[in-house]
Amino acid sequence: MKQLELREVEAFLPTYETFKIWKNRQRVKTILPLFPTYLFVNIEKSQRSKVLQSPGVIHIVGSGRQDASIAVSEIELLRSSVQGRNVEPYRELVVGKTVRIKRGSLEGVEGVLVRKGNGLRFVLNIKLINQFAAIEVGAEDLEQNAS
Repeated sequence: MKQLELREVEAFLPTYETFKIWKNRQRVKTILPLFPTYLFVNIEKSQRSKVLQSPGVIHIVGSGRQDASIAVSEIELLRSSVQGRNVEPYRELVVGKTVRIKRGSLEGVEGVLVRKGNGLRFVLNIKLINQFAAIEVGAEDLEQNAS
């Protein structure tokens, strides 16, 4: 973003705050992009080369020479939505993948997503003392395991 600012290009990177738990069980607050690999810019066609010449920019989203355009009202809605609110990206949870419970009494427990039930509820198989237990957990309390 600094490179774009130096080139006098208006840019917006929506972010969210999350906590990561390191191996030493220390909780660290991190700020991550809401849409990884995407940055919104407000440019005229003549500024296109300024953006494309910036380090880290691969291409501008669109088809051929026609750049994708997002209405200013939508950007302003996004900008106002991420300020002072608990926003996080929505990730589709995949059956068969390892997930982690991110809050509640079972926070940190990992299991395999067995099926998606009604009402956005999920059933996990969690290995406990070499046994498996199926429990129902809300989608908002799960995150896909990064590994």
